[in-house]
Amino acid sequence: MPIIGIVAVLALVAGACSRGSGRGAGSGITGRVTISGSSTVEPISVRVAELFEDVESGVAVTVDGPGTGDGFKLFCAGETDISDASRPIKDKEIGECAEAGIEFVELRVAIDGIAVMTNENNPVDCVSFADIYALVGPESTGFRRWTDAQALALELGSSSTLPDGSLDIYGPGEESGTFDSFVEIVLEHIAEERGQDATTRPDYNANADDNVIIQGLQSSDSSLGWVGYAFTANVQGVKLLDVDGGDGCKAASPDAIATGEYPVARSLYIYVNKAKAEASPAVTSFVDFYLSNGGLGTAVSDVKYVNLTEEDRMASRAEWSAR
Repeated sequence: MPIIGIVAVLALVAGACSRGSGRGAGSGITGRVTISGSSTVEPISVRVAELFEDVESGVAVTVDGPGTGDGFKLFCAGETDISDASRPIKDKEIGECAEAGIEFVELRVAIDGIAVMTNENNPVDCVSFADIYALVGPESTGFRRWTDAQALALELGSSSTLPDGSLDIYGPGEESGTFDSFVEIVLEHIAEERGQDATTRPDYNANADDNVIIQGLQSSDSSLGWVGYAFTANVQGVKLLDVDGGDGCKAASPDAIATGEYPVARSLYIYVNKAKAEASPAVTSFVDFYLSNGGLGTAVSDVKYVNLTEEDRMASRAEWSAR
């Protein structure tokens, strides 16, 4: 089964636990922590919150995943304590936070690949960045079959022979950090060289729910789409395509994502409101736990993402300590 779509809000409400129960003894901290943002980072934060409840049952943590951009809107309006993000914060968002007087600390928490996928019945096994641009980039608007993109792909230097099947595209929408990362990694360089806007074609099936995207890929024998790699675990009826970013076709795997061998990979982040952390022992304690071996060290593996190296985890902890 794929990772099930996380319920929009996970409320880990404090319970009355006796000292003999083995749960929630902690330090007696009480309060609330509110997190919103990336649907990709959401499973990590949800799992950290579950683990944290075993340590501090007096703290209620809510996690919501409307998308990185929507999360930053809430964060820069002061409505959340922590913002999950599957891309770095944009200059415009930094400005919005600054105008609202919100200072933050950026903490890298994990690595994720973006899986490029198709239906298991599609004969395609590998696509290059040029192929992907020709199929889903800004110059492909209106293409209805894979072969419609053939001339553009060849113009861009591809040597692929695209199949003659209907081109049914499923992917995240513009509110998603996965969308932004996919555009930045795969499409932006080619688009800029050709004087085009760095974006996708507008005419595809966009959805914020990765599981809905996967269902779309399952529904069409010649589909094409992309989701966070972690959402592909044990999925039936689809296959992950190898991707050629210039060094040959590379398969997505945890090791290839961690080393950068697989070319469509990105870092994942949380952003913490400094003032709210200063004012709330609950927020500070939660972030301390988030960055610990018992937090990130367990949660990232549990939800099938790729762990940071110990050196990079230490760098995030140092950034948090220096806030």
